[in-house]
Amino acid sequence: MSYVVKRPSARSQWYLPAIFSGMGLTCKKMLRNLFVRDKMQTLNYPEEKYEYSPRFKGNHVLTVKKDGSVRCTACMLCATNCPAQCITIKAAEHDDPTVEKYPISYEIDILRCVFCGFCEEACPVDAIRMGPEWQTPALNGGEFTYDIQHLAYRANLKGGIPSRLDDQERHKAGI
Repeated sequence: MSYVVKRPSARSQWYLPAIFSGMGLTCKKMLRNLFVRDKMQTLNYPEEKYEYSPRFKGNHVLTVKKDGSVRCTACMLCATNCPAQCITIKAAEHDDPTVEKYPISYEIDILRCVFCGFCEEACPVDAIRMGPEWQTPALNGGEFTYDIQHLAYRANLKGGIPSRLDDQERHKAGI
């Protein structure tokens, strides 16, 4: 058996033609972006923001009841189901005998969170959701541990997000 070995051409042995063709392509794209701005594929952030689909899973939100209290029943299913183990809940007995328990502390360490949405799927009472927000600026790591006040009552939630269960209960009652 004889093998045929192809020798590279003389042109491909030189790297300068490849470098010049790459630089030519880069200059062409740069000039097009400078002079034809309406076809540029870049957003001018923060003035322009990308609109994500409604299925986008961003920052966590704790929903609230009609009276403004947190819907969470401290069942610990979200913390149990979390693969990153970033949810910490401390429960206490409620004064109302019809309510078994409620969370006195609900914290999520956003730096450990993988934004998988398992907490949202595990919650039987629609207490936690993944909201549309995705920006989480802070100056130090301590500000990335979100508590009940941040999760349910932060300013851009405008008093809290009502639970979908409230709407279903009203629909069943015929209201």
